[in-house]
Amino acid sequence: MKKVAVIGAGTMGNGIAHVFAMFGYCVSLIDVSQSALDKALSTIEKNTDRMIGKGSLPADAKEAIMKNLVSFISIQDGVSGADLVVEAATENVDLKLKIFKDIDQFAPKDAILASNTSSISITRIAGVTKRPGKVIGMHFMNPVPVMKLVEIINGYSTSKDVTNMIVELSKALGKVPVVVNDYPGFVANRILMPMINEAIYTLYEGVAGVEEIDTVMKLGMAHPMGPLQLADFIGLDVCLSIMQVLYTGFGNPKYAPCPLLINMVTAGKLGVKSGEGFYVHTPGLKELRVSSSFL
Repeated sequence: MKKVAVIGAGTMGNGIAHVFAMFGYCVSLIDVSQSALDKALSTIEKNTDRMIGKGSLPADAKEAIMKNLVSFISIQDGVSGADLVVEAATENVDLKLKIFKDIDQFAPKDAILASNTSSISITRIAGVTKRPGKVIGMHFMNPVPVMKLVEIINGYSTSKDVTNMIVELSKALGKVPVVVNDYPGFVANRILMPMINEAIYTLYEGVAGVEEIDTVMKLGMAHPMGPLQLADFIGLDVCLSIMQVLYTGFGNPKYAPCPLLINMVTAGKLGVKSGEGFYVHTPGLKELRVSSSFL
């Protein structure tokens, strides 16, 4: 593999593009918004500077990384000649299915198609293509340049050769691949999201406050970040979307999203991305403060 296309210039997409470019791959970064692409390239440049400043990259790495990146606003142009296409668009099933139909039409017939989805069925995604054996999940963790895990999800028809290739590719990127099967939430979010949802229920039912809940989990369970702060970091809209996938997929009431989570997303309180969730997130301010809604 030499050429990789990444669809989606958001947090996950630019992180994935950054890692591939850092390891010498030619990367096409694709998004419908030119401003999103410009912002993504600026973010990659700043993150590269930060890594150089910390000594984790050599001083001359920046020029090579940025040369490996080319942006496109057209899927057809961006995936042309790609050996691997990684979709990292918003966690919306209809959007992902549309994107995969387009990728399947325009990417080379032997290209592997991967999704960075955190919960949506790979088998369902593969079903809209004419190459289901070449469709796989490649779930990176945020922030992508830092986090080691890649959750690799086999769809029902994913070929063993494709799985093996993606495992070896992940290792070549300095990641630790873990292969799992295609059931709602896979492993990471089947375990994580119900915990976050339960933490929100604990707040909703008045058992304890925001800081108290997070402190118990950080100090008592050695979590580096409390579940409510983590929910803000992930995005409450993303948390809700994943809980809805779990609830629909399993039909079990234990996966029902907390009413407080639903209300917060409806009100636009999405966490870091909107500036407020369970905490207030002010750019440049390191100390978190609890949202006034929970004081």
